[in-house]
Amino acid sequence: MPPHPPLRPSPPTLRTVTGPLNATAVQGPVLAHEHLVLDLDRVGDGAAVLDADLHGAAVAAELAELHGTVGLGLVVELTCHGMGRAARALERIARRAKVPVMAATGWYYEPFHPADLRIRAVDELTAVLLDEIDHGLDGTEVRPGVLGEIGSHGEVPTGTESRALRAAARAAVARGLSVATHAQLGRGGLAQLDLLTGEGLAPHRISIGHQDLLDDPVVHRELAASGAYVAFDTVGKHRYQSDARRLRLLLALLEAGHADRALLSCDISRHGYLRVRGGQGYGHLFRSFLPALRAAGADDDLIDLLTRRNPLRFLTGAHVDLGRRVGRPARPGTDEDPI
Repeated sequence: MPPHPPLRPSPPTLRTVTGPLNATAVQGPVLAHEHLVLDLDRVGDGAAVLDADLHGAAVAAELAELHGTVGLGLVVELTCHGMGRAARALERIARRAKVPVMAATGWYYEPFHPADLRIRAVDELTAVLLDEIDHGLDGTEVRPGVLGEIGSHGEVPTGTESRALRAAARAAVARGLSVATHAQLGRGGLAQLDLLTGEGLAPHRISIGHQDLLDDPVVHRELAASGAYVAFDTVGKHRYQSDARRLRLLLALLEAGHADRALLSCDISRHGYLRVRGGQGYGHLFRSFLPALRAAGADDDLIDLLTRRNPLRFLTGAHVDLGRRVGRPARPGTDEDPI
């Protein structure tokens, strides 16, 4: 009898707010760090808010338009504890826009922590995260597909931030998920990486956030060389950094051979950023930044790597057959998990 053909591994599955999604079904770009519903208002002016009732329709309309124009394939929504997360509202927006949305769990950085977080041990925090991963968020059956955006501020996380990061890492290891961080103004990424990997989380399951706000290519290269993902995820936020400088920093990382470790997104975090309010919107990456990257020499394959294959590999931890890879080859022992 002829030998049986080898069994092909099953493609990895993404957890979205509307149900499981085969990663290979995502054929368009992924926004790797966004907010669709949140409340970061600490001064009472209502600016740092995306209210589900007031702004949900506009958010869904933008995503639907991007699905039609650029084939938007997935939005990674990193609103977690302390940020006004609303799982059911995310589900409504995803269904209205007809765009898959992934929800998150974890704790933001210390100014947004609940008071009791300071006295809770890492094991207790890990148990909270595992319960949400296994049973759902905010009293719903919506399960998170990623831990994030787990925050710190300064060069070294505070004690409370360290416990939240360690708990996220433990939960991620236990359930095979990835961790996306908030590094305030890009600072402290290496310390975050040390804490997360110290709990056994592989670097390729880690995305260090807001690195486009840190004008330090040496740090970017060090993060990427470890195997972690370097998130250029505030594209279009000119108040913090010009896109011209973001582009320079990204090109430096690409030229250093780390194209397979960069992630891109816009981090829309207030209603004034929405297009209907005169802001840059979720599509700024596609309308403005990527054309500038193309003008600097990027081809279609590199754009696909940065906007689709990299985020999917980050989220799944797997070397998914998603098309031709550019940049340096996978590093044995530190790269994607075999499947």
